[in-house]
Amino acid sequence: MFRKILFATTASPDCDHAAKAAALLARKYGAKLIVFHVFGMPSHGNSPYIVDLKTGETENKFDQEYTAWTREEIRNIYAEDIRQIEDVTIDCAVGVPYREILRKARKEDVDAIVMGSHTSLPQGETTRFRNMVGNTLQLVAKNARCPVFVINRPCRTCLWESSTIVCATDFSKASLSAFTFACSMAREIGSRLLIFHSVDITPRHFGQLECQESIEKKIRSARRRIEQEYLPLMEGVKKYEIHVWEGIPQVELLKFTREQEANLLVMAHHNTDTPHEDGQIGSMVEQVVLRASCPVVSVNKPLAEQKAGLWIMDREREAAHAPH
Repeated sequence: MFRKILFATTASPDCDHAAKAAALLARKYGAKLIVFHVFGMPSHGNSPYIVDLKTGETENKFDQEYTAWTREEIRNIYAEDIRQIEDVTIDCAVGVPYREILRKARKEDVDAIVMGSHTSLPQGETTRFRNMVGNTLQLVAKNARCPVFVINRPCRTCLWESSTIVCATDFSKASLSAFTFACSMAREIGSRLLIFHSVDITPRHFGQLECQESIEKKIRSARRRIEQEYLPLMEGVKKYEIHVWEGIPQVELLKFTREQEANLLVMAHHNTDTPHEDGQIGSMVEQVVLRASCPVVSVNKPLAEQKAGLWIMDREREAAHAPH
């Protein structure tokens, strides 16, 4: 299911859970693992000095020796995680983190990106670091051509033998891509797939509350739409359920995920071209990943599932038509 995995790391302890998850995926699928660290922006044009966004240090000398030292340091940090992976590369770059991560993902043609959800915040630097990390995660998730795994909790077996996968949908095109990817994961692992939609009851205008009869009608309509549009695409998924709730979408999604003890949450992250009314789920990814009780996979592009799931079908077709 995965051939190349990019693990974007700040090399801080907060990325340890993500490192274990990336290594787990690489071992399970025999994939190449690319461990990638971005130093930060050069402080003066083409100067050999940079401002390290991980540590907040004023300047660090940047040259081939420093890069080699950093690679070796990262290899030592993750030595236990990558020990059983045959194909591992460690690379570094200078620049704006999200741009370099996306550039590396495109250059390597990876099938998935794995990231942590936050970074340690040194005293006195809380606001700057929170904004930097939040923007990096947000912009990578919005623009990545492949699924982005955001790991915010320990994940020793969740990506190996997930028993329950939740897929949140708002019926947008990106949500359909997220659903297709969730189906691929469920088929591959043999998981129970829970399709979740929340009817948003937040007042559109101050003082105007929707009546319960109207809400119930929307719930029935959403369930019918899932049955008509999604169930025909679920060939090979043996265990599934449809759940339609009412409330504030991100709150209900978090409650549902915890209630079901989900191992993985798959949701869409829409880009700026998605109309607001069609991007209910995607607009709240950042809020969800920081509070979710399980790892979150963000899927953005309409054809993202081809990068992470459908290629296996091509291999099966080739094998079926190969001369025996």
